[in-house]
Amino acid sequence: MTVFLAPGLVLILVAIGGRFTLDRAGYPDLAWVDLRVIGLLVALAVLIVDLARRPRTAVATERREGWLVATVLFFLFQIASGLWAPEASRVGPQTVDLLLLAALVVAFYLYAVGDPEKVVRTAFLLFYLAAIVFALAALFVNGPGEQGRYSAFGGGPNVFVRIEILGIISAIALAMFHRRLWPLLATPLFGLAAVLSGSRAGLLAGAAVGAVALFKIRRRLHPGAVAGALVFVVAAVATIGVFAPPAFTSLFQERFVEQTVQERYLSDRTDIWAAAWQLAVDHPIAGAGLDGFYGLVGVNQFVEYPHNYVLGVAAEGGLIGIGLLTAAVLLWTTTVRGGGRRPQLTGLAVAAAAFVGLSSLFSGDYYDSRLAWLFAALAAAAAVVPAPARDHEQVNA
Repeated sequence: MTVFLAPGLVLILVAIGGRFTLDRAGYPDLAWVDLRVIGLLVALAVLIVDLARRPRTAVATERREGWLVATVLFFLFQIASGLWAPEASRVGPQTVDLLLLAALVVAFYLYAVGDPEKVVRTAFLLFYLAAIVFALAALFVNGPGEQGRYSAFGGGPNVFVRIEILGIISAIALAMFHRRLWPLLATPLFGLAAVLSGSRAGLLAGAAVGAVALFKIRRRLHPGAVAGALVFVVAAVATIGVFAPPAFTSLFQERFVEQTVQERYLSDRTDIWAAAWQLAVDHPIAGAGLDGFYGLVGVNQFVEYPHNYVLGVAAEGGLIGIGLLTAAVLLWTTTVRGGGRRPQLTGLAVAAAAFVGLSSLFSGDYYDSRLAWLFAALAAAAAVVPAPARDHEQVNA
């Protein structure tokens, strides 16, 4: 029995949409309506029906799900840390973010274990389509922002670049699933949009994940495949050069050459990270509390968050928070190591999770890490759920 499509579709829409209140849609009087909550409630309602109709099996007791327990405990501790947060901290909105994040991770994992093969494939297809929609919207609807950087649907460039790089990973995944090259035809569009975002950290994280993936499969690469890939990359770069908007050259020159190489400008990241580290040193055990960085530092310096997920946890959760996060990551790594039951699906989901995780070390707050946790849940489900008996029979035949 296969899973319903509706829960996954709504969950991914909620995850991609980010913080979407109705004021962003042109209704300022309804700014209090958080569409994430509505979407998640709808997804959970359909998911409950989906779970109820699944046949009961004994395999659930065999699955390694310690990572999920540790992850939920980590989120709960972060929420509880609001009890000792500074007065200026935005505890209410941050608590809502963490509750939604925890619900997304648990819901997506429970959904994926019903049929990991179908769920992971569908997720990559949806992210592929989302990357196309976001890229076209950025190029032809939203255009460049004040800094000349592109994004779409009211989100920031650092979130936009994650959607586009995930689009590239999804294109590779679809090409592997279908053994066809047609999904790769959209990668020049994704690459162009990613560069136009101006997100140096996002591009660097994508390059790092790609380099590790190539290193892992280096012995399986054939000269013909390597030559074909090089030809495709050259063609993609040429396509980007031909169809790129006029702002492309100026953005690339200013953002990547002048600011990064010549001026070594890091958007004040080092000062922000130093402040977060000092906060962690001053509050070593349980941290400064939820959103404590903003309450003690950011409120005076007009900085929203530490722009580094790990430093944020250390500053606001102390050794307890770092310990719970480390336990969750280590248990998850043990779960997905080697690919488990479905090495290909697991490996692709791990690559996507690793990319967003690396990006979170340079930008974004807790909720902005949601896509990393989402793909982590997909990878775990693909790794631990046994394949159906019919699959074993086909393999043996």
